[in-house]
Amino acid sequence: MKHLFLLPTALLITVLGYSQQENDTLRKPVETLDEVLVQAIRVDADSPVTHSDISKKELEKRNLGQDIPYLLNYLPSVVTTSDAGAGVGYTYIRVRGSDASRVNVTLNGIPFNDSESQGSFWVNLPDFASSVQSLQLQRGVGTSTNGSGAFGASLNLLSDAVSEEAYGEISNSVGSFGTRKHNVKLSTGLLQDHVEISGRLSTIVSDGYVDRASSDLKSYFLQAAYVDDNTLIKAIAFGGHEVTYQSWFGINKDTLKSNRTFNPAGMYTDTEGNTQFYDNEVDNYKQDHYQLHWNERFNNYWSTNLGLNYTYGRGYFEQYKEDEDFEDYNFTPIEIGGETINSTNLIRRRWLDNDYYVVNANATYKNSKLEVTSGAFYSLYEGDHFGEVIWARFASDSEIRDKYYFSDATKTEFTVFSKATFKLDNRWQLFIDLQGRFIDYSTGGITSDLVGIDVDKSFEFFNPKAGITYQLNPSNQFYAYYGRANREPTRNDFEEGISTAEKLNDFELGWRYDKPNFKVNSNLYLMDYKDQLVLSGALNDVGAPLRTTSGNSYRLGLEIDADWQISSKWSLMPNIALSTNKNQDFVASIDGALVDLGNTNISYSPEIVASNMFVYSPKENLQIGLLSKFVGEQYLGNIDSEASKLDSFFVNDLNVVYELRDIPVFKSIVFNALINNIFDVKYVSNGYFFTYDDDFSIPGEITTIEGAGYYPQAGINFLAGATLKF
Repeated sequence: MKHLFLLPTALLITVLGYSQQENDTLRKPVETLDEVLVQAIRVDADSPVTHSDISKKELEKRNLGQDIPYLLNYLPSVVTTSDAGAGVGYTYIRVRGSDASRVNVTLNGIPFNDSESQGSFWVNLPDFASSVQSLQLQRGVGTSTNGSGAFGASLNLLSDAVSEEAYGEISNSVGSFGTRKHNVKLSTGLLQDHVEISGRLSTIVSDGYVDRASSDLKSYFLQAAYVDDNTLIKAIAFGGHEVTYQSWFGINKDTLKSNRTFNPAGMYTDTEGNTQFYDNEVDNYKQDHYQLHWNERFNNYWSTNLGLNYTYGRGYFEQYKEDEDFEDYNFTPIEIGGETINSTNLIRRRWLDNDYYVVNANATYKNSKLEVTSGAFYSLYEGDHFGEVIWARFASDSEIRDKYYFSDATKTEFTVFSKATFKLDNRWQLFIDLQGRFIDYSTGGITSDLVGIDVDKSFEFFNPKAGITYQLNPSNQFYAYYGRANREPTRNDFEEGISTAEKLNDFELGWRYDKPNFKVNSNLYLMDYKDQLVLSGALNDVGAPLRTTSGNSYRLGLEIDADWQISSKWSLMPNIALSTNKNQDFVASIDGALVDLGNTNISYSPEIVASNMFVYSPKENLQIGLLSKFVGEQYLGNIDSEASKLDSFFVNDLNVVYELRDIPVFKSIVFNALINNIFDVKYVSNGYFFTYDDDFSIPGEITTIEGAGYYPQAGINFLAGATLKF
């Protein structure tokens, strides 16, 4: 393992020897100090990494309460979905068919993915988009980043930059399903040219499209910054508190036809035999993030960044359960009136309580021909999983706050990397990126199924990446890229007996065409996996997706996106992703026997994903956009069963933005309106698939039973808002 630690240092020494020339005539403008926060994990326009950038201005056009995945919906290869059906509450993103647990997310270079599940839960940071300066989505392995390996994409977000001028904003929006969003933002501007204090408070509420799928979300963002010509220090605190009524159960095909908004969560039968719904079947979670960033520029060549982070998460989900066995809660059977009682109705809470610490540091050297960034990252995660029964019709001899299961977990991660970009001449540019990643994960105790768990695993990963860019002429650029990534299993994987790491080799070939009024980005990719953990389609008892090892598998695709400024008033921004996604020699249990199904489609991986933004701007301060999204049919499982097929869908949204300027008191008032699904399409964007073997009365005859569940999305609905800027 020791030789891996030497690689970044060796590369740094080697590349610095390439050129130490200090020629002022060749110097380029250095990045702003705000950009230093993410330059270690972002790439520039000429990089051989496939990527998309979104600015704050673009985010603001549709930022009316829906979560970040929905604001990214029109990027290439992106598919989004929502449990509640309207983009508020629990929302999810898939990129190139890979779910959110395989999309690496960082906030100012600090990992956001949960250390154990590896998922990103945006509901924990409601309205964070209102505090985002810019973001970059890298598809494929991309460049080295902190946290879990990027097996579909990596998404890094930079929070608000320092504002030189004081400002204030009050934003309010309302919409269908009782949706409301309210926030206020303030900044002092630079006080005495050095200090800025800024912040945001937000609240979002919604009843949800699905029955009782309500959301009550609150969040904050506070920043104190010190800046001078060569120093930027930021102390940032942000977090959120979400209370969402559970809506992860989905519905079957018959219910989808007869009552598509039905939600079985919280359903029980009262003593008179009537169907009721428990009013507090909720997910209740708080998460607070504290970050300190110190960026220093020593001269036009050297800059450094030091980042510290502490994240505190805690919360539970609450459920009413009927006829639960005493033994599942460590209750002792009791006798009442001569009758032995060993089951009861009860209300339980399953808790998570975790702490996450990060130290992140990197240094960058840059001249006219060379840029080198080297860094190290260390994180410590400590988390407790436990359950409580807060009420029971028959409580046996239990005491309040007894824990009927408890498991603790510790995960450490150490990463070192060094990456360099060489400008060989005016046409050729070479990119090299080497990363060593070392993980230790341990957990013990009792799971929620009252099964013992004992894991103590270490993983050592070496992730090289390299690419080359060729500038044929001012309008045409070509690039080639190779990247390797490895991923450790999640906690759920370990509970299912999976302990093998995944491996990915990513190959990309791209062409960029750039004219003043017409731009095209296109790329071919091959993502070749070993032991890929694909979603099986099934869910566990808390709605989390289960995975299975597919052995050898691949994703082969073509992505094209364009930006055509047709005239001063009309623009067109289409993109399309065509892909084939295959498990090779996939083995499944069919009718009680293991069957080699050969090549099968990877679950949740549509072959066609296309989007378009058709924008009309009759005036500088008015923009009307028709936003279209097509997602092809996809399988919810890996055995190509017709029962697991999810139909394609095509939806269109209308977005209007109007800015009223030159008015008293306010700098401007911005009016936004978003009409989603304007043609009222009845569609489903997500679901689950399950199989089980049923032994009928005929001895020895076993038949595999298949079924599916669906998450219906809202028909036509709207959001409208106004932002007062002063």
